[in-house]
Amino acid sequence: MSNWIENAVFYHIYPLGFCGAPVKNDFQSEPVERLLKILDWIDHFKSMGINALYLGPVFESAEHGYDTVNYFTVDRRLGTNETLKRVVMELHNNGIKVVLDAVFNHTGRDFFAFKNLQHYGESSIYKEWFYGLDFNNRSPLNDPFDYHTWDGHYNLVKFNLNNPDTSEHLFEAVKMWVGEFNIDGLRLDAAADLTEGFMQNLSTLTKELKKNFWLMGEVVHGDYNIWANKNTLQSTTNYECYKGLYSSFNDTNMHEIAYALKRQSGSGGVYKNIRLYNFLDNHDVDRIASSLHNRTHLFPLHILLFTMPGIPSIYYGSEWGITGHKGGYNDMALRPSLDLDSMYKENSDDLKSVIT
Repeated sequence: MSNWIENAVFYHIYPLGFCGAPVKNDFQSEPVERLLKILDWIDHFKSMGINALYLGPVFESAEHGYDTVNYFTVDRRLGTNETLKRVVMELHNNGIKVVLDAVFNHTGRDFFAFKNLQHYGESSIYKEWFYGLDFNNRSPLNDPFDYHTWDGHYNLVKFNLNNPDTSEHLFEAVKMWVGEFNIDGLRLDAAADLTEGFMQNLSTLTKELKKNFWLMGEVVHGDYNIWANKNTLQSTTNYECYKGLYSSFNDTNMHEIAYALKRQSGSGGVYKNIRLYNFLDNHDVDRIASSLHNRTHLFPLHILLFTMPGIPSIYYGSEWGITGHKGGYNDMALRPSLDLDSMYKENSDDLKSVIT
């Protein structure tokens, strides 16, 4: 029996934006089942041949989902655990696999172990859970200690994944996600910053939990073989070709993408044995319709996306060629709430027909 990923066509949704959730979590409101909106889009997914859905962060967080507070509870702005269970079940009933975003490199400042550290300082039983603690200095947010972060963002506290208790907490969450929600894979946020040992142990665990469970890592730079190999992950994001795809069309010179594809998958290609995750845009970069100088290039560009080696993915809304620019530290323009009926009424289906 073949692995489902061999024929996967992904649709990528950033749930908090897609569902129109409040920007910040008050941690008091009753859950609102906004995630059920996905069910209204299933026929749309199927009309394009989508058979796999990658959902951005869905677990309780303070703001954007990558500042996780509770790895075992669905964000109240999206619903409850039962909401997610229902969504996954309905997607499965329609032949669509589900991959969740896993944020394991860092956590939010409202995470229970970090709150304990703030209260007890060097006496905290959780001080080994976090990386780079320095009790001789204060953090920029006036904590009585400094700590390492993701990319200098102090609301994203870096985990110490060499600590067995930290890793076990996250692995228990994965067991729960597979057991309760029956998910089919994980996209590992900031995979380039995860330890090799953590990824190896995660790979071993998921292979035991579910056959053909898929692990894909977010990697921007470097040799993808470091992360995608028989001991760790099955795939990574293909940022090398992401850049080459749109810039080759903008420059009306296909050398860049041709070189990248030959290097990756040609004779002696460095990634011939890896199905890389290909995309034209996502929740972190400008919409492809905004990146291109000539909008008509959307059509041949999508044909190339679906014919090049690897796994194709469409970011929600880009099947209509919607625009959006990254704005400094604010990515809201890239993560809008969309109404399906309005999208059909206000946009041409020409590009969608090419994807189909």
